[in-house]
Amino acid sequence: MRVVTVVGNRPQFVKAAPLSVAFREAGIDEVVVHTGQHWDPELSQVFIDELGLPEPAHRLDLRTADVDSLTPALRTVLDSEAPDLVVVLGDTNSTLAGARAAKAAGLRLAHVEAGLRSGDLSMPEERARIEVDGIADVLFCPDERSGDTLRAEGAAGRVHVVGDVMADATLRFAPIARARVAAPHPAGTYVVATVHREANVRPERLRRIVDGLSRADAPVVLPAHPRTAATLASAGIEVGPNVELREPFGYLAFASAASQARAIATDSGGLQKEAYWYHVPCVTMRPSTEWVDTVEAAANVLVDDDPDAIAKAVRTATFPEDAPPLYGDGHTAPRIADALVRA
Repeated sequence: MRVVTVVGNRPQFVKAAPLSVAFREAGIDEVVVHTGQHWDPELSQVFIDELGLPEPAHRLDLRTADVDSLTPALRTVLDSEAPDLVVVLGDTNSTLAGARAAKAAGLRLAHVEAGLRSGDLSMPEERARIEVDGIADVLFCPDERSGDTLRAEGAAGRVHVVGDVMADATLRFAPIARARVAAPHPAGTYVVATVHREANVRPERLRRIVDGLSRADAPVVLPAHPRTAATLASAGIEVGPNVELREPFGYLAFASAASQARAIATDSGGLQKEAYWYHVPCVTMRPSTEWVDTVEAAANVLVDDDPDAIAKAVRTATFPEDAPPLYGDGHTAPRIADALVRA
């Protein structure tokens, strides 16, 4: 069996690592295509190097997140490779472009991390999830909730509840990260923050978020995404003395820092899950989340861009002692590979 896996940004590189291992062990011939949605070396190549991913067979190097630019370039690759199946992951523009290209080429499509819904259609990620799930032939869900969502929507693809492949990567690499890279401060004394979503890097919202982080009662380590750093500079947004702006971290450095933090404040979907697996309380700077179970388990709190709520949530954040296991057991990638071989 021959598959093309489409990746383009940080979370997808992380998810692709255990998948590539599982595909190889299952005898699946994988061709990796890097769209170039993230082209900064600290957001792309560093993950290939650190996670031991195979070098992409195709680097489009388009340096854009524009779906209309990515789709025809991916279609050209798919036409030349003629795989049995195209695999897309998550909810990014690369995911959507890969899905559209696969369908245009008449190829079967598998969506990893299917069925997630935040209920917020203003988010481009939410619209991407819905469209990709609507055209995928195989739908790999992280939990029963997402599987039930797809069945309720009448999804035509075959639904498999397999767990979350990100759990495989987190459980595998976190101990290695802590052994190799020292935390930025003593464990449990600092906050790790990330801000990158399109809505949150608009000056007005970013100013409020930074205000909240600047009121936190602990050092806040903020590895700034390039577009976040650009907005901070262009809008003249100043951070408080407790907020440490850093260059983007490599994966292992970030995993070490996040897994030893007192709390995590983020607008990332993937990091909400990683925080849960690390047993670190999470403060989500968005009005909604697709990872509802983390909120219901009292391990994650939604604060949107309210500075007072951000500061309070960071100050009072605790991880519940009775938190249930969520989103996988570290063996999701082999389940995906097995399902594809049997399909």
